[in-house]
Amino acid sequence: MNFFRVLINPEQEETGHPDRKLVGSAANLLQVGEFQLLQLAYHAWFGKDLPPELVSPLFTTYMIRCQVPPWARHYARSVLEQHRRGQININNPTYHRYDNAYIRESPAGLIRFLLVATLVALVMLASILATSTVKKEVTSTLPPYFEQKELRSNLSD
Repeated sequence: MNFFRVLINPEQEETGHPDRKLVGSAANLLQVGEFQLLQLAYHAWFGKDLPPELVSPLFTTYMIRCQVPPWARHYARSVLEQHRRGQININNPTYHRYDNAYIRESPAGLIRFLLVATLVALVMLASILATSTVKKEVTSTLPPYFEQKELRSNLSD
């Protein structure tokens, strides 16, 4: 397939390859990449993760030669059938086991950030309140703190 033709009309790439369209549909349904779906299919079929030495040959076979392994085709059909019956939960962590960016729960960093932000805000408020009590007739709440009597003496000079 011509690279520029695919850029103009991406759907045209899969018209001659119904098995790739099947895998793409299942991957889109689970909200994972096509290669991640192949990894899930391999794990479901063989009961173990895809060995690193098979990653490159599988990628070449699938992406370049447009050949879908039978176990991947079977897994894709199974996913689509389960979806048709309403039995798929796309938020199930087992579908996202190879997805590093998948967030399963609120990250600990978010809680730490909120605590630090709250602490900084409280320190700022306390410093503003403390400085406003020291100067009696201030012209502004934020620095620089000038008293009105200082401004009047400068104006009269």
